[in-house]
Amino acid sequence: MMSFVDAFSGYHQIRMAKDDEEHTSFITDQGTFCYKVTPFGLKNAGATYQRMIDTVFKNQRGRNIEAYVDDVLIKSKCVNQHIEDLRETLDTCRTYNIKLNPLKSIFGSSYGKFLGHMVSARDIEANPEKIQAIQEMRPPQTVQDIQKLNGRVTTLSRFISKSGERCLPFFKIFRGENKTWSDDCARAFQSLKEYLLSPPLLSAPIQNEDLLLYLSATDNSISTVLVREEAD
Repeated sequence: MMSFVDAFSGYHQIRMAKDDEEHTSFITDQGTFCYKVTPFGLKNAGATYQRMIDTVFKNQRGRNIEAYVDDVLIKSKCVNQHIEDLRETLDTCRTYNIKLNPLKSIFGSSYGKFLGHMVSARDIEANPEKIQAIQEMRPPQTVQDIQKLNGRVTTLSRFISKSGERCLPFFKIFRGENKTWSDDCARAFQSLKEYLLSPPLLSAPIQNEDLLLYLSATDNSISTVLVREEAD
């Protein structure tokens, strides 16, 4: 059982040190103003927010909570335990005056999105929205299109078998080794789309379980994967 919660206007829940408020000043036609809370865009805002989350949930992280910046996952082995874990989490939020966004929070679910992936009690799936973004792409025409494709492939790389070799033709364009979109690029692009119609699932190993290590090496790339066998 899992719940996914999102902090409301995350950075704004951290107050600025009084002496530092003036360093966030900005000018408008109605005067000069400064922030009393942490604005988006400060160099260390993300690290500061993560440090706050680590401190607030230090007694829960790894036990019944996983958290990264404003994404918080509450996890339990059964419904009754989940109610207790939720109560502990919400009590902690109340103690530290952390406000949650109900529109972005899901409670008591067996499946949901966390850190861009779809997670369940058994496994991790590729985000269908990210797969769809590649499926809907037309063959790249510019360097910017190649950069966009590479970015989308990178976010899904752990779900793509032999991704370095599979995507090598258009990686070469990105690295400047080739200058144009070739037939090899077109075939690799189409092959990638077909592969992503049924991407693999990722799952955590069970303690003392035997794992199989597969290694693939070519002149251009090396790929490895740890595989666990599961009965149908």
